[in-house]
Amino acid sequence: MSADRATPTVVKLGGSCLDDLAGTWWDDLARLGRDRPLILVHGWSKPLKKLDARHSEPSAILRDRYGNQSRWTTPEVIDDIKTVSAVLAEDVLARLASRGITAERLLGSDGLVGAGPGERWWWREKQLVELENLVGPITGVDPAPLRNLRPGHVHLVTPLARNAAGQEVNTDADRAAAAIAGATGAPDLVLVTDVGHLLIDGEPVRRISAEDAAAFRDRGAKGGMRKKLRAAGEALERGVERVVIGSAAVTELLDGSTGTLITHERATTAGAGA
Repeated sequence: MSADRATPTVVKLGGSCLDDLAGTWWDDLARLGRDRPLILVHGWSKPLKKLDARHSEPSAILRDRYGNQSRWTTPEVIDDIKTVSAVLAEDVLARLASRGITAERLLGSDGLVGAGPGERWWWREKQLVELENLVGPITGVDPAPLRNLRPGHVHLVTPLARNAAGQEVNTDADRAAAAIAGATGAPDLVLVTDVGHLLIDGEPVRRISAEDAAAFRDRGAKGGMRKKLRAAGEALERGVERVVIGSAAVTELLDGSTGTLITHERATTAGAGA
């Protein structure tokens, strides 16, 4: 592992997999957290859909003129995100506390994550229409709210952001984690999801260069994995040394036992057995 006791490791917890993380997974995270500062950034997709069926409807997802998808975010959706995130945070903090790790929750919109203007033109019923959608690209991270970084203490970040107009906006959790990792000097970003590896042509990939990952992202990656590969590229551009994608314990992902490792190093794409 490349981090030390002075630098944080950033871990993004996929909203789709949080319910499935076993006690042993949390035991492993706590052991890592005793050795170095941890910043956890959580998703909320699955809890949000459970809260209200309307969040699962096709109309809840917008597609812009470039083909990018986004959750249609209104002030009411922001409130629902905060509701499910508060419950999720209470559960995560309790799991950590029972393992001897102190923790605090931060909203990215409380001075941590800034956002730029969002796209205004979206496809609705086969027409491009102008809609106010409270989303925005991340423009910067101020690490000052993360002032308590130390081993034995975890920051849990809800990845909302605030734009120049002062509006609270939704932002992609993977890309927020990448921006936070870059701003805090984290050498490692771990994207914990519900799949064990990046798959290319149906084959699991153990290691891939940032250049090859970006090429696959633009050529064949779909949905959530496409966003993860974009986040990985942004993290490496911001100075992060390694990004790992997978579903295993964090220490296993960091030591290369499993998952997909993405670095700047150019190498032949390797399958799971390599």
